[in-house]
Amino acid sequence: MSELTSMMNIGKEMARKLTSVGIESAEELTRIGAKEAFLRIKQKYPNVCLVHLYVLEGAIHDTEYNSLLEDTKKELKEFSDFLKR
Repeated sequence: MSELTSMMNIGKEMARKLTSVGIESAEELTRIGAKEAFLRIKQKYPNVCLVHLYVLEGAIHDTEYNSLLEDTKKELKEFSDFLKR
């Protein structure tokens, strides 16, 4: 199993948060997806923001989070906004 920090965008702090919610490998993050991972993190760390969701999505797709397609960013923002309700 690959370490989370081997993924693009995932630093030690994000890896620590992921591990604290039961996501311990790159394969597991990829399997559950960015939205589920973000939901788990958000429940434990309420102050995480939309950028964290972009980081997770970028990591899964091996791309810089600020290079995500606009449609992808829009979909992720809608998901994040939905969680605020």
